Amino acid sequence: MPRNVSPGGESQLALVRRARRMDRILAEAYPDAHCELDFRNPLELLVATILSAQCTDKRVNTVTPTLFVKYPTAEDYAGADRAELEGIIRPTGFFRAKANSIIGMAQVLCGRFGGEVPGRLKDLVTLPGVGRKTANVVLGNAFGVPGITVDTHFQRLVHRFHWTSETDPVKIEQVVAELIPKRDWTMTSHRLIWHGRRVCHARTPACGVCPLAALCPSYGIGPTDPVRAAKLVRPGPFS
Repeated sequence: MPRNVSPGGESQLALVRRARRMDRILAEAYPDAHCELDFRNPLELLVATILSAQCTDKRVNTVTPTLFVKYPTAEDYAGADRAELEGIIRPTGFFRAKANSIIGMAQVLCGRFGGEVPGRLKDLVTLPGVGRKTANVVLGNAFGVPGITVDTHFQRLVHRFHWTSETDPVKIEQVVAELIPKRDWTMTSHRLIWHGRRVCHARTPACGVCPLAALCPSYGIGPTDPVRAAKLVRPGPFS
């Protein structure tokens, strides 16, 4: 039995063709798609991505300028005063758990990687607070290594597009890796996330102005009237 069975019953070849066509349309719709977390180096992106759990990128970006000035290196995070760190990151929510992850991550960086963020998935996922999603964000955006980021927006859209019915993020990542060329994995992730934030919302997608309407099997779950749908479109950045 094939690993991925399209909910629409398409052949794998038909699904690949449709998925790639949808990706090309999204590339035209979002030519400036990019990671919406502010960062200047791999460490900053790693910390920002940890903070983005259960929090909007926009809010993370209000916290990180202070954080990055105070803690410019992994050594600084590893030796941080916990209460002080928690106070800075408190607005991102779950600040105690995030502080634990950041301090633990930095201590491992210092102990095993010379204080530098590693550029390999198998190394990144050994760091406290770093799963495949976070690792792929860092690889794709700080190291230029293609990676698929399965966040809540990405997962919602691949289900609506009938690319897969899998619910496990790792399996979704594997399925999409077979549909989209490896060179495009990072940008495809950005495009789907941008589309999910701006048009294909969780509760009421703006179907009537969606550029994917002709190819989307879920077209019509939101308003199809262009005037009504246009009112639902959001500019970014959003969560």
